[in-house]
Amino acid sequence: MLEELRITGLGVIDDTTLRLSSGMNVITGETGAGKTMVVTGLGLLFGGRADAGRVRADPGRAVVEGRLKLGGTLGDAVRTRITDAGGEADDDGSVLLSRTVTAEGRSRAHVGGRSMPVSTLSELGEQILAVHGQSDQLRLLRPSEQRSALDRFAGPEHEKLLESYREAFGRWRSVVEDLADRRRNARQRSQEADLLKLGLDEITRVDPQPGEDDDLRNEVQRLEHAEGLRVAATLAGQALAGGVEVADDTPDATQLLGLARRTLEGQAQVDPSLADLAARIEEAATLVGDVSSELSAYLGTLDADPARLEAIYERRAALRGLTRKYADDIDGVIAWAEHAKTKLSELDTSDELLEELDRERQRLEASVAELAGRLTAARREAAGRFSEAVSVELAGLAMPHARVEVAVLTRAPSRDEPAVTVDGATVAAGADGADEVELRLLAHPGAPALPLQKGASGGELSRVMLAIEVVFAGAGGPPTLVFDEVDSGVGGTAAVEIGKRLARLARTHQVLVVTHLPQVAAFADRHLVVAKDTGGAITTSGVRIVEETERARELSRMLAGLPDSDLGIAHAEELLSVAAREKRAA
Repeated sequence: MLEELRITGLGVIDDTTLRLSSGMNVITGETGAGKTMVVTGLGLLFGGRADAGRVRADPGRAVVEGRLKLGGTLGDAVRTRITDAGGEADDDGSVLLSRTVTAEGRSRAHVGGRSMPVSTLSELGEQILAVHGQSDQLRLLRPSEQRSALDRFAGPEHEKLLESYREAFGRWRSVVEDLADRRRNARQRSQEADLLKLGLDEITRVDPQPGEDDDLRNEVQRLEHAEGLRVAATLAGQALAGGVEVADDTPDATQLLGLARRTLEGQAQVDPSLADLAARIEEAATLVGDVSSELSAYLGTLDADPARLEAIYERRAALRGLTRKYADDIDGVIAWAEHAKTKLSELDTSDELLEELDRERQRLEASVAELAGRLTAARREAAGRFSEAVSVELAGLAMPHARVEVAVLTRAPSRDEPAVTVDGATVAAGADGADEVELRLLAHPGAPALPLQKGASGGELSRVMLAIEVVFAGAGGPPTLVFDEVDSGVGGTAAVEIGKRLARLARTHQVLVVTHLPQVAAFADRHLVVAKDTGGAITTSGVRIVEETERARELSRMLAGLPDSDLGIAHAEELLSVAAREKRAA
């Protein structure tokens, strides 16, 4: 869960820290005090889009820091992901996250003490946090989001089926496009293939070997300078091992080293350290002997062979012909040939290959159709369960006669999408199957089932959204849920029921609620108030925890705008008492 959130330099918030608890955390405050900035800060912390316009001019940057307490299987997975990325958890198992945004729009992220891409925060946020607000309600009105919601509810086995379908669909579309392209561009492909074959034939005739051009260059240099190399090696060998003809009495290196060794050994009894030097001279003499032998062997390899030199000249000319056409060096020529072989297989338009691809297309199309049919059946089965569960929750949210239906409709064929045959009917297939999913609301018995965007008012949509989230929570999901004024347009009994539902969610999740309803705030396990300070030259806001009488005064303010009203405080205390009783009974 999120233990602590610190926000600096964001909107009206100068510097404030929210200490959060497990259970239900409620955030209230006057309009314009900065409640929305708390949700904005959470969005930034978990990889949301950075808006430089929200950054305060002084100090010119906004910083949001959060401390995560990780536990359970999900905590282990998140901790492993952070460790793999180079971050570290603190000694108590918590992890510090940080996001900085400057007034110029630059953004930086840190996780576990290490600088990370912002995408890492987004990845963690998907596992840890789900934010629901007015924009999320609008998002739920889109058919694609409704289909995704049903797929999430259907469970892990359904998600595996959906992944299998997507994989088969991708392979099918790839084969279809490949086959169409080969047929459409057969002449162009054939011309390109002929050019590649000519190049490959030329390279095959020359048969270049890796690094051959460098090896031949070195060999030519030796052959062209064979006489000079022979003279140098001969003189060096004579100097080391004797036989220099300049003067017969000139000692060679071996003789001089032997004299030096014997001289030192003769005085080693006087100074024992000379014995070590004598031994080292003996090692040097051995090395000189080895070099002398190698020089003799080297002389045996030198051969000023004009025929060999001419053959190398011809070979290098053939290799240069290849490097002029295909690459800068021989290794590049060989790489070009390998690429050309691969490209030739891609350019193949032979009847045999086209028939093979067509058979593969038919096989994959049948697989896609079979999986699409199974997806449709699975969605319709899940739709019934989803509809029943959401309708039950709506009954508890003061909509006892309302019902949510989930319609799973097969998509009609169109020119823009491929088609498959499912159960004898031709349907359009997309990356997510052959279905359209539509949430419909029956507001009361006898009313027509209308799509949510047409059949739900603002308050009803808020309650439908909350009912869906309660159903989702029972099927798992992120451990921290944030609700940003999803109770907008709701009041009275429905507001109390929303508070009860949020409190029930808080038994298994950490819940953060930004609300203007005292009936919802009364159910909080921790109540935080965002307060505006207009005493200075610049308006700022801070967040504080309220308890006991302070909490009753805040609820009184929310009820009647009169925090010190005795009647308002009495009403607030009654609300708190009712909420506590409901939480104990639940």
